[in-house]
Amino acid sequence: MPEAVEDAFRYGTLVLATTTYNADIFPFMRTFIEHLTERGYRDRTVALIENGSWAPLAAKTMRAMLEGCRNLTFAEHTVHIHSALSETSRGELDALADELCRPYLARSADAADKHDLSALFRIGYGLYVVTCRDGEKDNGLIVNTVSQVTSAPNRVAVCINKDNYSHHIIRQTGVMNVNCLSEDAPFRVFECFGFRSGRTVDKFEGWERLRADNGVLFLPQYINAFLSLKVEDYVDLGTHGMFLCSVSEARVISDRPSMTYAYYQENVKPKPQTEGKKGYVCKVCGYVYEGDELPEDFVCPLCKHGAADFEPIA
Repeated sequence: MPEAVEDAFRYGTLVLATTTYNADIFPFMRTFIEHLTERGYRDRTVALIENGSWAPLAAKTMRAMLEGCRNLTFAEHTVHIHSALSETSRGELDALADELCRPYLARSADAADKHDLSALFRIGYGLYVVTCRDGEKDNGLIVNTVSQVTSAPNRVAVCINKDNYSHHIIRQTGVMNVNCLSEDAPFRVFECFGFRSGRTVDKFEGWERLRADNGVLFLPQYINAFLSLKVEDYVDLGTHGMFLCSVSEARVISDRPSMTYAYYQENVKPKPQTEGKKGYVCKVCGYVYEGDELPEDFVCPLCKHGAADFEPIA
């Protein structure tokens, strides 16, 4: 026991595996965890493996015992074994092993995947509604690439796909508003400004129309701030254009936290109903295409994204 406790403090990751025992956990494991908590166990990653004949409770019990420890990170994958290993529990073990080994492999010059472009998704993104005005017609779209690039003078960069109607409008007018969405923005905001084209619909139908000093609308709700921008320069980036802008007006609306792309994915975007289905799911809006093969030229009927934004149903 003393050596096990010593090792728990020596390493950064701990895997606890035990059985359900009299609706609790095996006594030696309970004693071991009590040794850790009494000595201020903290700042580590903990993974849990439980076994039980029909209703394993060990993982829940172990986690509850460790909840008072500071800065513990629990592994995403927990292994549930019902008496003996099954195909399902073997898969859970593999998933846990992959999760725990990934940081070590990534640090290795030989074992690391050096072309994993999912690393781009680790860049922090906010979500915004960019509004603009084409003559008497108001328009807006969802963007996730807005950043302050200088502070003296204040300059903001906004990237917009060239295929979007708003790109054409802003190239012509040189003005826009960036509405910073807050975490209370519902999915219908994304449906309204992200899944429809302003060429064919009035995206502001049913919205209260409030205008900034530049004559462009800003959202009456679901934002914590907005910026009125004047385009000073433009950079052609191939599929997208980057507008480099000065700030002509800036208003703070509320103290609600800003909507991030990660928060949208976890809490706002509806979870796709894929149970019992075979096919592909849109990563943008969750639309499910049922079929063995997704056509290369398929376009999502909801968000209008192409086949590249679909992934196989797991």
